[in-house]
Amino acid sequence: MKLDFIVTLANRNAEVTFRAMERSLRETGCELPIKVIPYNDDTFDLPEGSEWWEDKEFIQWSDTNCKHPMMRKYQCLTSANYQFVDTDVIFLRNPEAALGEHEGFIASCGHWHDQEHTFTPQSRAILKAMSTTWQKTVFNAGQFACDRALYSMNTLRATAEAPANRETCIESRLSDQPGLNLLVHLAKVPMTNLTLPPHNMESTWAGDYSTDYSDYWNNESRQPYLIHWAGKKMNGDNPIDELAFQYLTETEKNELLSSQSAPKPQTVLKQRIKLAIHALLGHESP
Repeated sequence: MKLDFIVTLANRNAEVTFRAMERSLRETGCELPIKVIPYNDDTFDLPEGSEWWEDKEFIQWSDTNCKHPMMRKYQCLTSANYQFVDTDVIFLRNPEAALGEHEGFIASCGHWHDQEHTFTPQSRAILKAMSTTWQKTVFNAGQFACDRALYSMNTLRATAEAPANRETCIESRLSDQPGLNLLVHLAKVPMTNLTLPPHNMESTWAGDYSTDYSDYWNNESRQPYLIHWAGKKMNGDNPIDELAFQYLTETEKNELLSSQSAPKPQTVLKQRIKLAIHALLGHESP
């Protein structure tokens, strides 16, 4: 895979984690441009080598139809040769080198052993009809790469809005992850997860490292090329958080730690409502 650019999704609330991600990428020697899809209109000044990626036609469609702002991420599927990461990622190795020998759609997460939040009842039925081992190809929507455009704007819109897919790709208020998984699988692109054989990369999720992370990386060929916090707080409780903190000034680190403190009561209420909706939708185990 030849990468042409890195993609992320951000607004001002994610500025500090974006800074850590961008600086870690540059330290690996990667000088690829970073295209930033705006989560909303609350943007911030980007460093040299980064730019806001605003496809007006796509954003208008997404904002008019999609129920979750993160579905703006679908825009990636109309492009080729990119690595997408959420802002709560830091790079350990140059993604150009890490992905150079691979083709198709590349994941590097552990959702193959925990499929929660990767499907809806509707999309689960579709995925099961595709393969009896569908679990091995579901992926985290915060870290993936692809060497080809899977859709045009017209085919993406038609596929997402199709009656069988609409509940997952358009109407879901939980996140973009079930919709993105369904759209990629429907495109029938060859899929590889680097944490599965024969590659056997160690986990890219920060939550899997409660002790000294370096103990797992004695074999350089199995070292992950990125680390993703993916819902885990970057609050200094685990040694691996230092991998992100090293790219922040003291002021930035304090700002991040402040944002990771106990949530406001209304935030807790929103999270409980979200979990209740998830349960009511019938997300049974695979």
